[in-house]
Amino acid sequence: MFRYFITVICLTYTATQAQSLPPLTPAQKVYGLSRFWQEVNYNFVYLNKINRHAWDSAYIAMIDIVQKTTNDYEYFRELQRFCALLKDGHTNIYPPNHPPVFNTMFGDYRLFIKNVGGKAIITHINSSKKNVLPPGSEILEVNGLPTTEYLKKYVSPYISSSTDYVLEDWSINNLLKGLENESYLIKVRRPQKKDTSLTIIHSRSTETDTYPPLVSRRLLDFRWLDSNIGYLALNSFSDPAIDSLFQVCLPELYKAKGLIIDLRSNGGGNSNIAIAILEHLTPERVLYGSRSSSRLHIPAHKAWGAFVQPKDTINSEWNRQSYLSLHDAYYHVFGSSKHKVKLKSKRILVPIVLLIGHETASAAEDFLIYADQQKHMTKIGEPTFGSTGQPYSFTLPGGGSARVCTKKDTYPDGREFVGYGIQPDIFVQPTVSDFLENKDSALEKGIAFLRQKIRP
Repeated sequence: MFRYFITVICLTYTATQAQSLPPLTPAQKVYGLSRFWQEVNYNFVYLNKINRHAWDSAYIAMIDIVQKTTNDYEYFRELQRFCALLKDGHTNIYPPNHPPVFNTMFGDYRLFIKNVGGKAIITHINSSKKNVLPPGSEILEVNGLPTTEYLKKYVSPYISSSTDYVLEDWSINNLLKGLENESYLIKVRRPQKKDTSLTIIHSRSTETDTYPPLVSRRLLDFRWLDSNIGYLALNSFSDPAIDSLFQVCLPELYKAKGLIIDLRSNGGGNSNIAIAILEHLTPERVLYGSRSSSRLHIPAHKAWGAFVQPKDTINSEWNRQSYLSLHDAYYHVFGSSKHKVKLKSKRILVPIVLLIGHETASAAEDFLIYADQQKHMTKIGEPTFGSTGQPYSFTLPGGGSARVCTKKDTYPDGREFVGYGIQPDIFVQPTVSDFLENKDSALEKGIAFLRQKIRP
């Protein structure tokens, strides 16, 4: 989690300064572009997975493109488009927050949009407009284009993601993101199958009440689903307070014959916090986490690599390192994380369902890797976020910043999950019908699964 605190502090500082900075000069724009390109070439752990010729060609084209941008907002958008070519969720461009960018506010309207079953669904709206655009309404068109085409042309190319499904989620979430006074003509199909069109314009909304009400999730939530099955939502591993809250719940958890642990809203945090909770849920004395590696760059080896052929690497580690260094493919392997469980208290070894989804990320994915192969645990839901690592963060001219992923993580046995997500044992995808009926299919599946397991 330490890396994320650094990023947040950096962004807050640069964004505040950006309000008083003059517009970027063409030279500064080229420098910012070049700085990012350089750091990727030197530090990006997945450089061996991208087409270097295409990457360098895109950089050459961008030199002209960024100099012709008419303002800093447009410039940073172009940097985001360039960054998105890397397809990595931990490699990003962060523009300054000036001018402010709007996403949900449209003056008289407040719209919250989510990907539900591959459709752009309005999930919440300001209360006064709930009969105009009821929750469950689908956005069919934006500015005369079908939503899918609009996303493909104006939204998705600017988003960095390791997985296609998270790219779709974020694209739909940001479907109508833009500057103040930007307007959108949208065609909407309401739940009653009635279509309507209206123009909405970004401006600040004063109405705060939404329908249905936006509910802020607590750090930890525990309740009984019936007399035998407990439900425990762990919504973040970023706050150490979750450990104390978990301890308070332990007397109740010991009573459960089956347990559902919901990680679907857990975007990560500190892996040590995650492991401290996991210790109570496993019989193991040793837990194994992700195996990590990072690029190792010794300039002399890269120079020597020019004189090495693949056949020369056989039985020669020196030649192998030189050859791989030339091709930016030599790595230092840190090995697998190993955690010795020292917990002396009672363990909770009942059948456990882990609810997972696209927002289960980073330290929450670490939790799942440590919990891999636990026979009493079953994962239900959708694939996880599929991105983790150690970003290197740095500032850019104009008050923006960037980060580049420097560390590759896999399962202890080398299986990759970055770019794929940790897969559920039982796949359950929410549908529009589920949303309209306020139905949680994954939770219902988990309850049914546990009832089969704990039959008397």
